[in-house]
Amino acid sequence: MGPTSMYNSLVPEEDGIAIIKYAFSKGITFIDTSDIYGADNANEILVGKALKQLPREKIQLATKFGIVKLDCTQVVVNGSVQYVRSCCEASLKRLGVDYIDLYYVHRIDTSVPIEETMGELKKLAEVCEIKYIGLSEASPNTIRRAHAVHPITALQMEYSLSTRDIEEEIIPICRELGIAIVPYSPIAHGFFWWQGSCGDRPYK
Repeated sequence: MGPTSMYNSLVPEEDGIAIIKYAFSKGITFIDTSDIYGADNANEILVGKALKQLPREKIQLATKFGIVKLDCTQVVVNGSVQYVRSCCEASLKRLGVDYIDLYYVHRIDTSVPIEETMGELKKLAEVCEIKYIGLSEASPNTIRRAHAVHPITALQMEYSLSTRDIEEEIIPICRELGIAIVPYSPIAHGFFWWQGSCGDRPYK
């Protein structure tokens, strides 16, 4: 997200590519992106350009679909069968790859049964366009229903010392079903990193 101005000013493309290559040189091989990161899918495009300069077989590539940007301030969620396939094909093209290692449902579309969304993802897995399926910010019931259609490999949830809601139900379910938890915002959006005065912290 960082190189394409999700949380900071835009980084020049060559610098963004250099950052990814440097990370790889230091042993970071898991790259996580999304079709919603950056303007006009900029993050996936940037990652795709970096991948051309890296050994694809040594990279574990994750991306996401499901959040649709309407304008600068509005987004909606789409988990329809048609949207699943079109997003996957578009991401493959932008990333310049033949397959995606881990494909996440970025947010759950409550207007579409999760079984329908998962059914289409299962088809994509069967033709090897994606290897594994993940969910992001899903409820316990949704996790079970989705997993019944096709095994869920990873669940991405916010988790830090200040956000521990998932410990009550989500973590036990994931242990039961063998689903890995991929935490996001582990330093609470910078709260645990901030070194300024208490009054200057990102939030209290």
